Amino acid sequence: MRNGAQRHGIFDNNRTRLTQKNINDAINSLGTSYTHNKLVAELGFGFWRFLFAQRQYTATGRNLLRIFPAKPISTATNQYNQNYVFNQLADINKFRNRIAHHEPICFRNSHSIKDSTTARLHYGKILQFFQWMNINESELLYGIDHINKVCNDLDNL
Repeated sequence: MRNGAQRHGIFDNNRTRLTQKNINDAINSLGTSYTHNKLVAELGFGFWRFLFAQRQYTATGRNLLRIFPAKPISTATNQYNQNYVFNQLADINKFRNRIAHHEPICFRNSHSIKDSTTARLHYGKILQFFQWMNINESELLYGIDHINKVCNDLDNL
């Protein structure tokens, strides 16, 4: 990642200048405590989403979909391509931002009718990405995954 943001790196061009800046800003904020793992953690969800935007996807050699070895094979009606991933991540990011800004997420169409459907749908999208990466989400989330219980409790109020 750091090499890609350096001079003559894959992000050193006018089309991906903001990506380069985001990486360099993260590196600078880490200072002497820089490690590659810390850089990965320092970059926000929006950064990772935009790696699937057309310009960044092209700059990285059009091979980022390899992180999803269990992704379904595209068909004429369902294209599981970089654009699909970008749009799904955008939807998850938008929902995440609603949570971060303390906006309501458990009401049907902004009405006063409680409904956990939207939260469950977004949670399902996140789990789907884990599955596509061959990550056992049950093991990863063991002890911290209370989404379904909270949604069930909400729906039963």
